[in-house]
Amino acid sequence: MRRIIIYLFALSFWLCSCNQNDDMPTVSSQTEQTVIMFFPWSTNLTSYFLQNIKDFESAIESNILTNERVLVCFSQSPTKAILFELKYDKGKSVRDTLKYYEDPAFTTSEGITSVLNDIKTISPANRYAMIIGCHGMGWLPVAQTKASGMTTKFHWDYKGGPMTRFFGGLTSEYQINTTTLAEGITDAGIKMDYILFDDCYMSTIEVAYDLKDVTNYLIACPTEIMAYGFPYQTVAPFLLGDVDYSSVCNAFYNFYSNYSSPYGTIGVTDCAELDSLAVIMKEINQQFTFKTSQLTDIQRMDGYSPVLFFDLGDYVAHLCEDSSLLELFNQQLNRAVPYKAHTAKYYSAIINGAVAINSYSGTVVSDPSTNSLASLKEETKWYKATH
Repeated sequence: MRRIIIYLFALSFWLCSCNQNDDMPTVSSQTEQTVIMFFPWSTNLTSYFLQNIKDFESAIESNILTNERVLVCFSQSPTKAILFELKYDKGKSVRDTLKYYEDPAFTTSEGITSVLNDIKTISPANRYAMIIGCHGMGWLPVAQTKASGMTTKFHWDYKGGPMTRFFGGLTSEYQINTTTLAEGITDAGIKMDYILFDDCYMSTIEVAYDLKDVTNYLIACPTEIMAYGFPYQTVAPFLLGDVDYSSVCNAFYNFYSNYSSPYGTIGVTDCAELDSLAVIMKEINQQFTFKTSQLTDIQRMDGYSPVLFFDLGDYVAHLCEDSSLLELFNQQLNRAVPYKAHTAKYYSAIINGAVAINSYSGTVVSDPSTNSLASLKEETKWYKATH
């Protein structure tokens, strides 16, 4: 059975099914939207997470909350976490502690469901959304990161340049499959408005397809993202209430265009359009076989060798030789990823340098990859749906 990584060190404080304090806070009346931010114990990113929270608080101090609540799950150590709420009070953002967790269950769907049920009790709402801030490595199976004798260096192993993020922990005990995350959300009876991955390589078609039934939209980066993460001081207002996905992308782009390391990519996937995209992709795969001689011609979106993540639109442009069918695919791809933005180049810690973006669809795919880390790609739900 495939083990898709979502390295959820973040869920170290979320996935708690035992050893929880029993003093649940008083339940408030139902709100329109509850936004859940949660951050992992990832050691070298803790200071950035604290800045993310402060940035969100700066937005709240502009009195942007109407009928929304913002809950933050913050891992204070590998075994301790705190749940608190960001509230507006007389021109300030204040933190109201709601609950503590100790010795959480890290990787089970039961643990995810348990904590989501806590949040539903604490902050009942018509709509929920989730922001995940940590590290990320797309869909890659846990087994691929801990295989015996594995000599591959991941982007978090490279030092000397600007720091980027990935999703989750460095070791398998802090990692979780995307399918497990989806199962936990499903069992809690929730479908998210959006899941925002503030992590590297999470705007992948394989990840989106795993999560399509538990979230309406996926907001993420198809490349590495600088360690600073999303600029919540300008993005937060567009994530609350009537979510403005176009403005989220614009705010992200404007920030990183002027950042000290001016590199940023973002895509917003409309998950309701993914099944239709898969149908067309399957038709293309039935008619055409990719020529590996074209690999170097496709837009690469990482620094790995061989490449792991390719721009989806550019890959299909090289695969499909039927212009009418290609146009049909591109139209559906634009519906599936309706909002996106990118700077002229993206940065990769692997090469400690930037790569030009000449083709961009807002999401990536590992289908043509010959990297050994992608050896289990045929077990992904996306691959099975399209071949």
